[in-house]
Amino acid sequence: MPEREVKLTIGPQHPMLKEPESFLLTLRGEKITEMTVRLGYNHRGIEKACEQRTYIQDMYLVERVCGICSHSHSMCLAQTIEEIAGLQVPKRGLYIRTLVAELERIHSHLLWLGVAGHEIGFDTLLMYAWRDRELVMDILAIISGNRVNYGMNVIGGAKRDITPDQIPQILAAVDTLEERTKYYIHVGTEEITLRERLSGVGKLSKEDAIRLGAAGPTVRASGVDRDTRRDDPYGAYGELSFDVVTDNHCDVYGRTLVRLGELMQAYKLIRQILKNLPEGPIAIKAPRKIPAGQAIGRYEAPRGEDVHYVKANGTDKPERVKLRAPTLANVQAVAHMLKDGYLADTPIVIAAIDPCFSCTDRAIATTNLDNGRTDRMEWPALRTYGIDWYSKQGIDFAELNRKLRTMRESN
Repeated sequence: MPEREVKLTIGPQHPMLKEPESFLLTLRGEKITEMTVRLGYNHRGIEKACEQRTYIQDMYLVERVCGICSHSHSMCLAQTIEEIAGLQVPKRGLYIRTLVAELERIHSHLLWLGVAGHEIGFDTLLMYAWRDRELVMDILAIISGNRVNYGMNVIGGAKRDITPDQIPQILAAVDTLEERTKYYIHVGTEEITLRERLSGVGKLSKEDAIRLGAAGPTVRASGVDRDTRRDDPYGAYGELSFDVVTDNHCDVYGRTLVRLGELMQAYKLIRQILKNLPEGPIAIKAPRKIPAGQAIGRYEAPRGEDVHYVKANGTDKPERVKLRAPTLANVQAVAHMLKDGYLADTPIVIAAIDPCFSCTDRAIATTNLDNGRTDRMEWPALRTYGIDWYSKQGIDFAELNRKLRTMRESN
């Protein structure tokens, strides 16, 4: 008797997911025949909020796009604004920005390594990786005053300087982290349980990675030699030596090896930065009003290339701000990676792109097909639209509210 197809929804609220997103799987037995990703459950209006605030306020706002990539977003935005305004950031400021960028990369990759271990039942790896993550977060707190949302970027440079007594502390932490990362590389390459569990899972060929627009470790683990830090240098990267880490496994195992390799390169970069840290100011004074113009900023965040677009109109507020976080580039490949895979692989395949759906979710204006106009949807209309949409799916909120009231009264 042939197996029939079954549809299974994971999310938007599910213990596998740390953020509210929905994945509709079509299964034939344990095999996935089709997958649809549905975004849009976590929209916070960051872009529109930026357009209603000054550039100075926006620097703090975009840091809240993502806690793990807070420096990535604020540095990318600062670089974009500085290009429009024609500002030349002092070299010491560029080096400090790059130092924090690589510390954030270490923080992000160690966090991912622990989450990946947890998703496959290897909780010892979670405990070890998150123990080491504390070291880099402590260093970030010493430099910036915060373990998350460091506030190190201002338009025109860096906000805080690196003091001579901080350098030995940073180097000592890097030495410790490097030794522990060597152990993780040993585990990743020699531990047969880990290798067998991740190998062949979430396959994404080089051709498909390019076709689907993947970014960061996801695309580099499919053999694509692409990294914005080298290909379009920013900060101090043009003066630093490092290798772009790639792998040809084209699966979750390869994505693990790429991130471990990038940790080793980050330690190398940090030592170069501290050894060659220039003297001089860390920032220049930026005008409150930015001249009219537009620019696109690119930044290699831990998850992949981050893209910011800013359009200035000569005032102290941007006319348009647009963010393209790396998860939006990678999430399109998830459905392809899961096709013909097993249901049990779903958590680690999704986790392997290191998704951040808070970064990704956006709202769009849709054209009214009756009159051809694009209308702004205010909150009351949006609420009504949502109720009507769910009603068509067979969900009666009035009946649900009535049942909830009955339950409360009975208790």
